[in-house]
Amino acid sequence: MTSTITDYRLDGIYKQRQDDFYMQRVKLPAGVISAVQARTVAAVATRFGQGMIHLTSRGSMEIHWLHETDLPQVKRELAMAGLTARGACGGAVRGITCASQGTQGFPILETLARRLHRHFTGNPRFERLPKKFKIGIEADTSGGRHLIQDVGLVLAGSEDGRSCFDIWIAGGLGKEPRPGFLMAERIAEERIIPIIEAVVAVYARHAPPPKRLKFLAAEFGEAKLRQLIEAESVFHEELPLVSGLADHFVPATQGRQRLELPVFAGQLTAGQLEQIIAVAEQHAEGVLMVTANQDIALLLAPGSDAAALLHRVQQTTGLAADAHSPVLRICSGNHECRMGLTATRALAREILADMSESGQKLSWALSGCHNSCSQPQLADVGIVTSSLVKDAQGERIPRFDLYRRGEGGLGNVVERSLTRDELIGKLKAVG
Repeated sequence: MTSTITDYRLDGIYKQRQDDFYMQRVKLPAGVISAVQARTVAAVATRFGQGMIHLTSRGSMEIHWLHETDLPQVKRELAMAGLTARGACGGAVRGITCASQGTQGFPILETLARRLHRHFTGNPRFERLPKKFKIGIEADTSGGRHLIQDVGLVLAGSEDGRSCFDIWIAGGLGKEPRPGFLMAERIAEERIIPIIEAVVAVYARHAPPPKRLKFLAAEFGEAKLRQLIEAESVFHEELPLVSGLADHFVPATQGRQRLELPVFAGQLTAGQLEQIIAVAEQHAEGVLMVTANQDIALLLAPGSDAAALLHRVQQTTGLAADAHSPVLRICSGNHECRMGLTATRALAREILADMSESGQKLSWALSGCHNSCSQPQLADVGIVTSSLVKDAQGERIPRFDLYRRGEGGLGNVVERSLTRDELIGKLKAVG
């Protein structure tokens, strides 16, 4: 194969830590996937990988342990089910994320997510950007996820039957977390795409690789960045509203129960996914959702017994026995990721074993490096593997920064460069 690693990234592919293996990420608008599509993901993981699927905090699915020679056929198999990975990695508009799947207005959010997904995915105007460009859509600001996007859209009501959104820009995590700022309020839906195009144009023109949009906010200041965006001719355009049949998979929530299935570290076998798909086909109109906490959710048809279905899934899959397990987002760490500095899943099990009863009521996130893919700055308790330090025997051991989040905003560092034992000791007292 003659494609470069950069080309692979634009097709949603990263090399794994292990030699000769690759990861394929699949973009799911607002985290929603049909049972037919999910079955394809399970089949691809079984046929070409090791039967494992990773659920991400941005509502995507990842298939690991793929061989380079199989990547074209993997792409073909996914495409035949209407799935794409284009732009899921690399310098492109990434998957459109949404953590508000359980809200009454989610069909509005999912519809917009699908429209943005279609418009920006595979469009050469929005590829080969300085770095990744992330868009998120939320029902409100309570979870703080609008603060970590390059463009965060927050539903702000409606006017004359048109949905309106507040637009936040230039947020991001990584080594230098920076919350986004409010650029515009109550913007009608038909202006959303032109405004995002203007933001991308300014970003592509002014940001040096590998900087994110937040770099321009720091470099120019919020006022100048806003001025540059508003000076783009496309900024003032309007596009027709979506018309025709409904464009969302998930129905309104009236009379329906939401079933959330805890998935430790977002690690799911193809067999487990198949069992969940069967329940979705029978009781959730054939639709599954990957949540921002790396779990699977189903919106059950009226009259369904959520408790009985949870028990059924537990019996057939062996997933967590407690539906009220603490929220603990976990990246792949050095199990598979080349950037990972620690074995995150092993550390997470140790944290759970020592977690206090009051600590179980908090949200937690563990990141294997500064990239913060598990969004630790949005958890009540966030842990970032900050470095590797040589011990007396010359072995490189991980050090950890500890974050705590209060009301709103991003979490702040309260402890730096903790050893593993020091970290566990600190966490035992959290609650």
